[in-house]
Amino acid sequence: MCARYHFVDTPEGFERAARALDSGRGPFAIDTERASAFRYDDRAFLVQIHRRGAGTFLFAPEGYRGELSSVLAPVLNESDWIVHAAPEDLPSLAELDLHPGRLFDTALAGRIAGYDKPNLGAMVLEFCGIELEKGHGRENWSTVPLPQDWLEYAAEDVIYLGDLADAQAELLEMQGKTDAAEQEFSHIVDEFADWTPSERTWRSLKGTSALHSARSRAVAQAVWNAREDEARRKDISPSMILPNKVIIAIAKELPAHPGQLARIDGFPQRRRGSTRRWFTVLEKVYASDPATWPKKQPNSGGAPGKSAWQRHHPESWDALQTMRSAITAVAADMNLSPEILLTPAILREAVWELTEHDVPRQTHSVAALLAELGARPWQIENTAALFSANLGGEFGGD
Repeated sequence: MCARYHFVDTPEGFERAARALDSGRGPFAIDTERASAFRYDDRAFLVQIHRRGAGTFLFAPEGYRGELSSVLAPVLNESDWIVHAAPEDLPSLAELDLHPGRLFDTALAGRIAGYDKPNLGAMVLEFCGIELEKGHGRENWSTVPLPQDWLEYAAEDVIYLGDLADAQAELLEMQGKTDAAEQEFSHIVDEFADWTPSERTWRSLKGTSALHSARSRAVAQAVWNAREDEARRKDISPSMILPNKVIIAIAKELPAHPGQLARIDGFPQRRRGSTRRWFTVLEKVYASDPATWPKKQPNSGGAPGKSAWQRHHPESWDALQTMRSAITAVAADMNLSPEILLTPAILREAVWELTEHDVPRQTHSVAALLAELGARPWQIENTAALFSANLGGEFGGD
């Protein structure tokens, strides 16, 4: 079907659209389209907003981000929003100084209601009986001008969110899960209220923990920094210049000459001058003072990785498996996925603290620990006693 929308890409258009949205009723249904696979960062290149009584507006902010923020923030901020998979969109919206007051996340609502794969198309079909257009989610949304079929696809991402949220809210009420959902939505709002981009660093590369020599770490750092500078300057995705796995492979192999570098799997040797240019980065590291090379990061003090946990703390590892089974059983009774009932990260840290740091295992003490780790009240209510019941006897108990 052909979605009806207004495309706006000028400050004057932003103002007219903001006035129209302000005159509508009910929550704002919001989505973004980004281009992180093509551009340096994850900023929004299209912001879609639908509101009953106002219509659907597609904002193209590039070149006028400040102007868009200044007219939309007074209308949208502290208002009710509906977003599908909000944690994916809220960072780019926060960069535009746009923040929800209350939130309804239709992807999370679907999971809380018991759906394993609550993608937007499946949810709209299930609850609204409408089949959405497919095929443009991975496009380069920084393209100018945007093709009409892409815009129609983008408009459909918000047009049905209001009806979807209404239907999901009814189902959650019938299931007795409204309070749990509202706590989860509020947690997301709080999490992104003061959001700022996390610092980009070479240590975020997957595989750096396997770089055991200081020279390898220095190479990874230098190559990553050079790639980062080029990507920022050209406003292109760093992976288009050099994939992460290639940086790790270079750091592990420590090529002694350009030919060895060129033979690394995935290295862009066909780009003119690429081999010589990147080997120059390595030569500078090899000639530098080893005292300046990065040291291995100390353990953060939290739960260890899987292999170290199994090898050095087998009883504690067994306790984690016991708790995973207990959480899974309760989640099944509640028609929830286990990671919704209690996130894997919180579960791991809670078991580690309870089994390795002599934390009391009475239910109220476990509840305090879970709260400290970030669990929501409804999660604590349904899981705290499980820890006491399953870990109490083996590790000292109440």
